[in-house]
Amino acid sequence: MVHAGFILFVAIGGVVAWRWPRLLWLHVPAVAWGIGLVAIGFNCPLTPLEQRLRRLAGGQGYEGGFVDRYIEGVIYPGEYTRLVQALIAMVVAVGWTVLIVRFTRPIGAGGVRQSS
Repeated sequence: MVHAGFILFVAIGGVVAWRWPRLLWLHVPAVAWGIGLVAIGFNCPLTPLEQRLRRLAGGQGYEGGFVDRYIEGVIYPGEYTRLVQALIAMVVAVGWTVLIVRFTRPIGAGGVRQSS
């Protein structure tokens, strides 16, 4: 569940920050970690922890990572992995773009940001 929450937060955290801007302090490192996982191939530390806890509970581990096991091929076919990654990147970019526009507008009378 933590894995899924992290992936969801990476994807839509910038959009959620439209409402709660302080979430950016969490979203920026989460996106950096997500980029590292995808682009560089970092291993998520949650996967070995999850597998160890499964074994301690008498279950079996699994090959690959969380995305390989529960998302890729289950929620979308594996051949669409790059497309899904690109769509998530676009959602992140839109979220940040809106935030940048919102918070770089000048503040007018009464402390309200002026619209363009």
